[in-house]
Amino acid sequence: MSLKVIAFDADDTLWVNEPYFQETERKFCALLEDFLPHHTVSQELFKTEINNLSVYGYGVKGFMLSMIETALTVTDYNVRPEVIAKAIEYGKELLQKPIELLDGVQETLASLKDSYRLVVATKGDLLDQERKLKKSGLEHFFHHIEIMSDKKEADYLKLIKHLDIKPEEFMMIGNSIKSDVLPVLNIGGHAIHVPYHTTWLHEQIEHTLEHPNFRTAKHLNECVACITSL
Repeated sequence: MSLKVIAFDADDTLWVNEPYFQETERKFCALLEDFLPHHTVSQELFKTEINNLSVYGYGVKGFMLSMIETALTVTDYNVRPEVIAKAIEYGKELLQKPIELLDGVQETLASLKDSYRLVVATKGDLLDQERKLKKSGLEHFFHHIEIMSDKKEADYLKLIKHLDIKPEEFMMIGNSIKSDVLPVLNIGGHAIHVPYHTTWLHEQIEHTLEHPNFRTAKHLNECVACITSL
């Protein structure tokens, strides 16, 4: 195998992300408990987020706007201004969360950087992801940073073209089968799935996957052995 580039997802692969969103969502649902039960507000927020993806994309800012829209719709526009202000405050707090690296990140990147070009390939808001990467202290490991509007086959092909490699020379490592694995395998690349203990509902799929270019690692530091086994 002539692997040249290894790309890493960022959120919930390199550092903690989804638990912060879930914490914020719980606080937001509590704001509206006089109107609807928590689980119903959560369902309405999710529907709003999905409907808004094509407009706002992924990230905290889109999530913040979806909270505001949800607050308006579930209250039939009778929400107090203080609730809207709180939703905005929660979004700003989310943007300032500390960067908590997952186990084995530093060691894994250090062991691979001399043999491969390492890349960050992640979805989300440009400013927020750049901020997180800078605060993470991991920038020096990476040859290229790609903040993607989505992770479809066409998006990966665009990245591979930019890197001037063939699909079979590319590997993606991440926590989402839907975004980090299937599109890459479909274009002829390699992928390693590193599950995280919690995943956003939009990224969850029931999929039994067998493919010669696919591996699963329980933790990121197992990826080095997975790569050598390909």
